[in-house]
Amino acid sequence: MATTAAEPRASGIRIFWVVALVGLSVLLNYVDRGAIGVAAPLMKQELGLSATGFGFAVSAFFWVYAPVCLLVGWLCDRFCVYRMFAAGIALWAVATLLTGFVSGLAMLIGLRLLLGLGESIAFPGSSKIFASEVPPHHRGSANALVGVALAFGPAVGVLTGGLILEVAGWREIFWVFGVITLLWLVPWHFASAPLRSEKVTTPLVDPVPMKRLFAIPTLWLMGVAHFLSSYGFYFLLVWLPLYLTKSLGYSIAEMTLLTTLSFTSQGISALVSGRLSDMAVKLGVNEGRVRRWLMAAGQAIAGVAIAGIWFAHGTAQLGTWLVIAGIGVGLLSVNLFAVAQMFAGPRAAGGWVGIQNAFGNASGIVGPIATGVIVDQLGSYGLAFALAAGISVAGALWWWLVIPPIRTIDL
Repeated sequence: MATTAAEPRASGIRIFWVVALVGLSVLLNYVDRGAIGVAAPLMKQELGLSATGFGFAVSAFFWVYAPVCLLVGWLCDRFCVYRMFAAGIALWAVATLLTGFVSGLAMLIGLRLLLGLGESIAFPGSSKIFASEVPPHHRGSANALVGVALAFGPAVGVLTGGLILEVAGWREIFWVFGVITLLWLVPWHFASAPLRSEKVTTPLVDPVPMKRLFAIPTLWLMGVAHFLSSYGFYFLLVWLPLYLTKSLGYSIAEMTLLTTLSFTSQGISALVSGRLSDMAVKLGVNEGRVRRWLMAAGQAIAGVAIAGIWFAHGTAQLGTWLVIAGIGVGLLSVNLFAVAQMFAGPRAAGGWVGIQNAFGNASGIVGPIATGVIVDQLGSYGLAFALAAGISVAGALWWWLVIPPIRTIDL
């Protein structure tokens, strides 16, 4: 009896550490992904990049990241996701490290492509693990951990990167972040070791063919929803540091504090909403209804806040709108993948999220280039802010009116 009682406890502890390390990997994902935005004020000048050229460099990440998510999602439903996680993170860590040695736009674009290839494992892989290992009444908390990482990744990246930028330079940002990401592989090796064995790894039983997933209308609707939710987030992640320093005249230190404020509020919002949504589900409230309402609210809040940032007068108003934007994005980060896991179920979570993430992250291809062209052609960010705000508000209507009832689809 003692052995039987101890086994679930050991299993629970093991899954806790795996989920915690998945969350940490997403944090490092966004530290590394957002490093180019932090480095931009000095990198753009040293490499002689126009706003359009910088936009292409940022967009290059998504040229590979978005389509490769399709393949990675398929692989996650068929092979050991724990080994795939390690390989992907090793690849993106090396890409981050080497970015500190770039000498021109072509090399920068090449390394952004490599970074996108490595980071494509993050969300299909994490969703596969959560859908297979985490019970419904803990789904909000597990995804809240990812939501917190989505927020604090940029926050840590901006705060740490801003300090490195001011003290040392932009190249050192990539060297430091790359080495730290490589160190993540050490605890992952030990925490995931039992789950990599044939006895306890997630069973690969009858994976759903990708052709079947592509034929599900709800998945296409979720791809559009993902695009609408990602556009505003990527806009703030990539362009906010440049806007604050070059257009509003804030110093690098002031930019760092203001940007960190927004991402910190995003992390708190994700943590609180994830916990409250789990409590509501435990009390018997329909999980699908809870998550739909939170997504619609998050989109609306983010859209209004992005517009508010553009019209803000003074640091106090600007800081207030940045906090509100963080709250809205925090709601999105928790529930977007939780809803995908609900629709797909454990059998198809990897493939579903891979497809959804691929289409949704087309916003990362279109958005940075569109913003760069707008700034170069018009000499102002006004239209870029209007576009990001409008897309976010459209997302609220999409969730409220178009997404069908949220429940596991019979596959």
